[in-house]
Amino acid sequence: MLQNFGEYLIFMKSLFARAESPKIIFNRTIDEAILIGINSILIVAIVATFIGAVTAVQISYNLDNAFIPRSTIGFMVREMTILELAPTITSIVLAGKVGSNIAGGLGTMQITEQVDALEVMGINSASYLVLPKIIASLFVFPMLVILAMFLGIAGGYLAGTATGEITGQEYITGIRGDFIPYNILFALIKSFVFAFLISSISSFRGYYTTGGALEVGAASTAAVTNSVIAVLIADFVCAQLLL
Repeated sequence: MLQNFGEYLIFMKSLFARAESPKIIFNRTIDEAILIGINSILIVAIVATFIGAVTAVQISYNLDNAFIPRSTIGFMVREMTILELAPTITSIVLAGKVGSNIAGGLGTMQITEQVDALEVMGINSASYLVLPKIIASLFVFPMLVILAMFLGIAGGYLAGTATGEITGQEYITGIRGDFIPYNILFALIKSFVFAFLISSISSFRGYYTTGGALEVGAASTAAVTNSVIAVLIADFVCAQLLL
């Protein structure tokens, strides 16, 4: 494990050695942002909406005390969505979709010697291939998390009102009560951290793939597994340090 961590640090250092021109990095970052962000909107929207809906229904099921106002459902859905569900669950979903895609793509390029071809042409393959993915992730992940926040709360509203568990006015009263703006900042900070971990770990696993097609699949699996574990550890650390 220590050897892998050391190789990871050396890999991250190599991204900035003989870096490509800012124009090339910018153009490739835009392309990667489209692949990572636009292609992930649908899955993020579906997951966030249904998680918000399920959260509202389950909170309502457990809220059987007549002295607790029904608006508490909206309050709890808002807090759970902003603090944990939107940034963490969205990142775990993206670790499976984006992380495996990054690792599989780089692994395929490695075993087909496309990476070696870039090095022969004098191009720093790590900087050219990996750095745009990391930068794009840092920009796109927070946007997807914001989308997940909105749709999670909206999903709770739709589920609560459709099932008759709470009125629309009660839900809105709950989500507007005792709002702490810092929670939004906290969620966005976590999304930046998760974005870096997922993109860099997946790139590391894919870039150092050796062998054939079987090893590419193994690298994709390792990328997703390691990314999810890193996200969960970072989630705990961020909560301890920032809350």
